[in-house]
Amino acid sequence: MPCLLVLVALISPRFALFLLLIFTDRLAVAFNGAVLPILGFFLLPWTTFMYTVAYEPVLGVTGIGWFFVAFGFFLDVASWGASGRGRRGATGSV
Repeated sequence: MPCLLVLVALISPRFALFLLLIFTDRLAVAFNGAVLPILGFFLLPWTTFMYTVAYEPVLGVTGIGWFFVAFGFFLDVASWGASGRGRRGATGSV
């Protein structure tokens, strides 16, 4: 299941988060409440996905897990930049 989830996340991190919500309790374990996962779903899907996968129930996110969370944040920021660049290119302005 984890390999399939990673492959789904490569296509769409939001869909992977949706599958985590339906088939596992990882989101409930990683987050206390529903506000942060909902905000993460819409604003930072890669960061939310990486945090959920890297979270350990007793210890939280430690060590290399923080690297993956930071990489998820980088992917979110990069996707924002790529979408902005795509919009500028579509209108023809520089």
